[in-house]
Amino acid sequence: MTASPRQTHLIKVLLAGAAAGLMSGVFGVGGGLLLVPALIYALGYDQRLAHGTSLAAILPIAFASLMTYIGTGNVDWAVAIWIAVGAIAGAVVGTKLLKVLPVKVIAIAFIVMLVVTAARLLMSFEALGREDLSLVLVIQLVILGLVSGTLAGLLGVGGGVIMVPVMILIFQMPPVIAKGTSVAVIIPTALMGTWRNRRNDNTDIKAGLTLGLAGMLAAVAGGLIASTMDPNLSNLLFAILLFFVIIRQVSGLRKIDH
Repeated sequence: MTASPRQTHLIKVLLAGAAAGLMSGVFGVGGGLLLVPALIYALGYDQRLAHGTSLAAILPIAFASLMTYIGTGNVDWAVAIWIAVGAIAGAVVGTKLLKVLPVKVIAIAFIVMLVVTAARLLMSFEALGREDLSLVLVIQLVILGLVSGTLAGLLGVGGGVIMVPVMILIFQMPPVIAKGTSVAVIIPTALMGTWRNRRNDNTDIKAGLTLGLAGMLAAVAGGLIASTMDPNLSNLLFAILLFFVIIRQVSGLRKIDH
């Protein structure tokens, strides 16, 4: 007995949600890297609706990931709060700058940054832990949030792809804590983005919630995997993830007209 189109559609949604949830838990990212292509190519969404629906799906997935990271004590709340301040503002700024800035130039600079970051993650190093919170560090964290939020708005890339490597390489945070902190920041950022997309009728809330619920258990499993993963292996896998993002961004350059 063959599955009906409705059943086939539901299976695709569940699989996409589960894959995104696992990615969110293991890497501390939102999962949009998988959700957006799945919504476009497997489920037939247009680009704008895919991004909006993906952001809505990220909320329950990121929440489930965060609960796991909290349970294992791997969230730096002081860092998360200040990055979130910048990221929320950046998400708004990015959507506005998209209309006026040469996006192709920004995309190329972003690709170069990812290549350098991925290469650095492949080198062996020890994360000693961040310095005590100071005014200078707070300003740096807010700037990180602003940049990650702005680039997310401009290029449709999840902020975790930017936040996690920076927290590891620049702020010397252990990979698992960087991931847990990233997930904590993603939640308010996704809330802001979903609210704005909902106002512009760019979100399929029903599909987003279905995707998100499908990914919650996988997100918990991914978070538990991350808590026991060797730091060097974690950095290697994240570098591979960054190269995947690089390939996607390079392929997308042809679609950018300015």
